Amino acid sequence: MDMKTLLCEAVLAAAESAKREGVFSLDTMPPVQFEEPPQKEFGDYATNFAMQAAKAAKTNPRALAQAISDRIQAPWLEKVEIAGPGFMNFYLKPDWLYEMLDRILKAGDKWGSLTATVPKKIQVEFVSANPTGPLHVGHGRGAALGSALVNLLRAAGHLVEAEFYINDAGNQIDNLAASVNARYLELLGKPFQFPEDGYHGQDIVQTAQRIIDHNGDRYLAVEDSERLALFKELALTEKLAALREDLEAFKVMFDVWYSERSLHQRNAINDTCDMLTEKGYMYRHDGALWLKSTAYDDDKDRVVIRDNGVPTYLAADIAYHRDKLERGFDTIINIWGADHHGYIPRVKAAIAAMGYDPQRLEVLILQMVSLFQNGELVKMSKRTGQGVTLTELMEEVGVDAARFFFIMRSADSQLDFDLDLAKSRTNENPVYYIQYAHARIASIFRQAEEAGIDTGAALQAVSTASLSVLNQPAEIDLIKKMGSYPGEIADAARERAPHRIARFAHELAGLFHTFYNQCRIIGVEPEIQTARLALVAAVQSTVRHALAILGVTAPDKM
Repeated sequence: MDMKTLLCEAVLAAAESAKREGVFSLDTMPPVQFEEPPQKEFGDYATNFAMQAAKAAKTNPRALAQAISDRIQAPWLEKVEIAGPGFMNFYLKPDWLYEMLDRILKAGDKWGSLTATVPKKIQVEFVSANPTGPLHVGHGRGAALGSALVNLLRAAGHLVEAEFYINDAGNQIDNLAASVNARYLELLGKPFQFPEDGYHGQDIVQTAQRIIDHNGDRYLAVEDSERLALFKELALTEKLAALREDLEAFKVMFDVWYSERSLHQRNAINDTCDMLTEKGYMYRHDGALWLKSTAYDDDKDRVVIRDNGVPTYLAADIAYHRDKLERGFDTIINIWGADHHGYIPRVKAAIAAMGYDPQRLEVLILQMVSLFQNGELVKMSKRTGQGVTLTELMEEVGVDAARFFFIMRSADSQLDFDLDLAKSRTNENPVYYIQYAHARIASIFRQAEEAGIDTGAALQAVSTASLSVLNQPAEIDLIKKMGSYPGEIADAARERAPHRIARFAHELAGLFHTFYNQCRIIGVEPEIQTARLALVAAVQSTVRHALAILGVTAPDKM
């Protein structure tokens, strides 16, 4: 348990004690929030809890702050000072730092991983790109964010499944087949008509060429409808395999690949529509079937089955979300592009109409990515003249940099991706800066071994008492930062915010580099040398844990 959590529990317990004794009256306590004061003379941690509680209870905040501080029982607390209108500044005993570092060292690579009191079963569905062509950089941001969120939620102690929804039914797949067919005929010198909504990428030409390479012109002899059906399956299989390959190269793995086509094959769409019609939440009008979504705050009712009997995308999505909920997930999280923002109310309306709590669905909206090089916006691929693909980005800047840059900003913020910065090997490149901290620590241990120091035995001999020689400001800052890591995991998981882990890793790396420049490690007094080796070992494992959540490697050499 991190120090902020311990402080929150101590303050709440003291406040409840004061309330029982009649110091104040309040039905619901406000949340306790702690921050680290910018100036050390104001303590290690501070909270405005007494001011918030006093406002709700209509009492004097300084008097309430004093009453709470008088009732706090914590062996690690040196003192509490009341400041200003009712701030509570907490000063901790020095020993707590060394006890914290000892716990970090004992936890090793598991420091930061939490055990949830009641683990939730959570599904995260992300990317879910149409299997009609290569992934682009927008898909890359969703892939990096989604996989990092899965890792983060697992680190917070939850049971998490990552899912890809394969859009393998509908017009886009028919257009894929028609596009491949047109290129097939074109390559064989036959008359062709390219579909109006076809796919113009070079990958379509390559698919058609591979069909010719394997089977020549044999498909010219079959009926158009049969050839289109064959090409649909061939192209879908190829595109889906390429999509999986790109994602695996980007360190993105899915537990479930869910086929939209399976919903049609199981008649799940019609079954769901029948169920909602019986419940009175779907109705016929002008030959079409409509969802009564205005009953759930949507701005208008939505067509589910067109008047020609063809389901809309919403029909499949309703059946799909019904299936998700029937699989028993406590929470389902979808990561959608910015153009899907208006789609949220109608899906939530359908969930509510089916009798489920719509709050079980969370949607993270992902904003656009803009690539910049030499200070100029990059819109087109140098290779194809079309949009930049994820594969090209990985080739340009590497997987680690691409993943980190995609994750380091919150999902709801526009991302300006600086290609030159991502490739640079300087401290201005945040991923390089963090990875260099890990590699630098590995180098320290190699130097120690070369100097004849048995680092394994030295670390085994470390005790809380022996760590007390770590009293330099840079050392204390490192321990405090690492001590806050479990709380950061909990907060980031609750907020669905992997970017907080990226920021934490960058801040920890910065504190380490400051420590490294100020404090010699090898060749100082033996007890200080051992304690500092223990300190940097803890930093290394914490950095490694954070990078693992982000899906970024932790190199030993750079």
